[in-house]
Amino acid sequence: MKSALLQSHWEVTGARAAATFTLEAAVWIMVGLAGEAKHGYAIMKDIESLGGFSMRPGTLYAALARMERAGLVQEIQNDDYRRRPFKLTAAGRTRLAADLQSLATLASTGLRRLKQRDRAK
Repeated sequence: MKSALLQSHWEVTGARAAATFTLEAAVWIMVGLAGEAKHGYAIMKDIESLGGFSMRPGTLYAALARMERAGLVQEIQNDDYRRRPFKLTAAGRTRLAADLQSLATLASTGLRRLKQRDRAK
């Protein structure tokens, strides 16, 4: 698994160019699971409310499978085969904390540099 990854998607509309940035699916999923165990649909709804976009089921379950193999999440066994809840493992919590700290450092550095640049004008 990669560390927190920002992917840039450039959209050009007329004379304007706007960049939207998305986090690696695993980071969104781990944030969704940070508070409590959830099944797939609940994870997708949480991501939608946090990020304003919809993660498709194929993307979600493929990422969950990779994350489970990496020991970041664990499926909770229950009697309802239709709802398969997942929870973060200790390794997943450690990984999420590190990824979020990296993103916080990136954000604060970027904001500080923007302010410095604005003051220099």
